[in-house]
Amino acid sequence: MPRIVLLPGDGIGPEVIGAAVTVLEAVAARFSLDLAFEPRLIGAAAMRAGAPPLPPDTLAACAGADAVLLGAVGDPEFDRAPREARPETGLLQLRKALGVFANLRPALVWPGLESAGPFVPARIAGTDMLIVRELAGGLYYGEPRGLDASGVGLNTLRYTAAEVERVAEVAFRLAKSRRGKVTSVDKANVLESSQLWRATVERVAARHPEVALDHLYVDACAMLLVLEPKRFDVIVTENLFGDILSDEAGAIAGSLGLLPSASLGTGPGLYEPVHGSAPILAGRDVANPVGAIASAALLLRHSLGHEAAAAAIEAAIGRVFADGLRTVDLVPPGAPALGCAAMAKAIGERLA
Repeated sequence: MPRIVLLPGDGIGPEVIGAAVTVLEAVAARFSLDLAFEPRLIGAAAMRAGAPPLPPDTLAACAGADAVLLGAVGDPEFDRAPREARPETGLLQLRKALGVFANLRPALVWPGLESAGPFVPARIAGTDMLIVRELAGGLYYGEPRGLDASGVGLNTLRYTAAEVERVAEVAFRLAKSRRGKVTSVDKANVLESSQLWRATVERVAARHPEVALDHLYVDACAMLLVLEPKRFDVIVTENLFGDILSDEAGAIAGSLGLLPSASLGTGPGLYEPVHGSAPILAGRDVANPVGAIASAALLLRHSLGHEAAAAAIEAAIGRVFADGLRTVDLVPPGAPALGCAAMAKAIGERLA
């Protein structure tokens, strides 16, 4: 029986993970799947229980699981704490321990949601892109790093050709099952690490002649994401750039609450919505659970190999929007909206 470790985490994390489990249980019944769920603590929730941000028992459970489903990590109470005592440190440690290096962030404009965001509907209708973010290197992990008493802050942007090659291979492989185009994003006109990135991606592209490759500087890509989002199929980029661009893609989709992610590598896959912990929304049943539910679909697809069940969840999300159902982040102020739990129930009901 596949074992899924649940890390509800902080803020709205427990609510959206509860919603995702509701849908996973419904799809398991629909397709006669046996799934075992094991909740564990991470982040501020773990720290309030007297444990570090990534407790040893949590790490052990995740390492032995078939997949990990995470809600959110972060709490402003710990914003001024030393780096090793912040909730986010637990997430970075978990990513490193699981060996995940390719973060998949799909971003599409669901039919019916073209007017949910600030963009002209005709400009964004039909947008369907996949951002492949390198997750294990770059500024977030490079050494040396730190702050000193003289007022200097230091971070190191470091990549090896092997790190770039493995994430580029993921991007080209996925492009073959989509529209066959990869856009590599860097800052090669300024950064030596980006020059290495570009040269390595071109070597990988030579092994995949059926996939078209183009390059964009990150600033130009940020502009074109707004002006011509439909031009993009698969975007592959480094850790920091991918973090920023995928949030921009959330505005195009209509809300960060819609965006799922999958982090893949040498160990169990780690699945989480792109949004943060949003503590101001916690406990109010107003969070959008679609990102977490769509992350559960990615879990079924990439870690458990249940393509039909994954596709059923994604189709059910589409049916909910086609039926005019929305969470509060997708409607004008004061308009009728479903709560987090009700949206999960509606999606589960449309799995047939």
